Amino acid sequence: MNILVIGSGGREHALCWALRKSPLCEALYCAPGNGGIAGVATCTPLSPDDFDAIIAFCRDKNIGFVVVGPEDPLVAGLVDRLDAEGIASFGPSAAAAQLEGSKGFTKDLCAEWNIPTAAYGRFPEAASAKDFIRKKGAPIVVKADGLAAGKGVVVALTGAEAEAAVDEIFSGRFGAAGAEVVVEEFLEGEEASFFALCDGEVALPLATAQDHKRVFDGDKGPNTGGMGAYSPAPVMTPGLCARAMREIVEPTVKAMAARGTPFKGVLYAGLMLTKDGPKLIEYNARFGDPETQVLMMRLDCDLLPLLIACHEGTLASAGLRWKDEAALTVVMAANGYPGGYEKNTEIRGLEAAGAIEGIAIFHAGTKAEGGKILATGGRVLNVTATGATVAEAQARAYRAVAKIDWPEGFCRRDIGYRAIEREKQNA
Repeated sequence: MNILVIGSGGREHALCWALRKSPLCEALYCAPGNGGIAGVATCTPLSPDDFDAIIAFCRDKNIGFVVVGPEDPLVAGLVDRLDAEGIASFGPSAAAAQLEGSKGFTKDLCAEWNIPTAAYGRFPEAASAKDFIRKKGAPIVVKADGLAAGKGVVVALTGAEAEAAVDEIFSGRFGAAGAEVVVEEFLEGEEASFFALCDGEVALPLATAQDHKRVFDGDKGPNTGGMGAYSPAPVMTPGLCARAMREIVEPTVKAMAARGTPFKGVLYAGLMLTKDGPKLIEYNARFGDPETQVLMMRLDCDLLPLLIACHEGTLASAGLRWKDEAALTVVMAANGYPGGYEKNTEIRGLEAAGAIEGIAIFHAGTKAEGGKILATGGRVLNVTATGATVAEAQARAYRAVAKIDWPEGFCRRDIGYRAIEREKQNA
């Protein structure tokens, strides 16, 4: 069948890279794609939010299956539109994507179904939010309710910082996403990413992964979309995975089905591993970025039938296999990220870096122009490696990074350090 992937980041490059290998995949398209995706799929300059153009393209190219990468078109109802047109796809309906589209919706669902999460309050205006902050004290977490491209969350260490975050959200900086704020208790512990494929009734956990959100080494500096990731995550023991499924993912799938808005697609739970067990920080209604890059490197079976099973409700009979080896990805970002950065700088050395055995370089923010690869985004490359251990994968990834000639970019030098410490302890 002919496949269309929606999106333009490193996640979509990794998905295209995996889908390309499927014997079921005839032609592979990506909209709009990027300079790296063009190596594995035909890129077409469609905007992910131009649903009419996407439908017309599907008709023109006889697309049998659409894989929606980013959250915005999911929350805006692309899957509903594809369903109405009789085009099969991977991803949740707009109603089910509310799990990511509204933090307040998810918190209320957790409260109703006794899903462990931080205590919280929802506020449509600043005064009541600030009252709540004064009563609770700091540290405390302030979030814009809607989609804010990962920027609408402040972990405030003082009451003044929390109140300033409330003012910023209500100032209109985040548009409709800032119409309401969620204020919640600060959870102590280690963060982990947990992914499960869902077909509306059945949830199938994927391999464990962990990412690094802070921009600088040692988890310092502002939050980003993610500066690197690795899989497996030793912190997610089989016991913790079982609890995450039993206490968080399965009740959520049951709750969404009971509401008449079954969740189909991939449920990405951001967890805090507290002394009382795993608690839900937030849900995403799509694959994580950059975690997808390491998961696709470790996947040891055909991705496409798994995604189709989510759409068709046949996940119970689907098989899932993982390679024993570890995978690790290092994000190379433009100098200045997550603040302002220069665009259209040239990246050299990609061929030499990609020639190292066990390396795949996924492009997150590039374009191909005049035979050159130019950086167009904040997060630009995902240098991804496999190895017998996380430490081995890390060494290989940084060996590839050293071959990339891009003075206008930077990366963290300690991706995977927690897992490597655990590996040493267990050696």
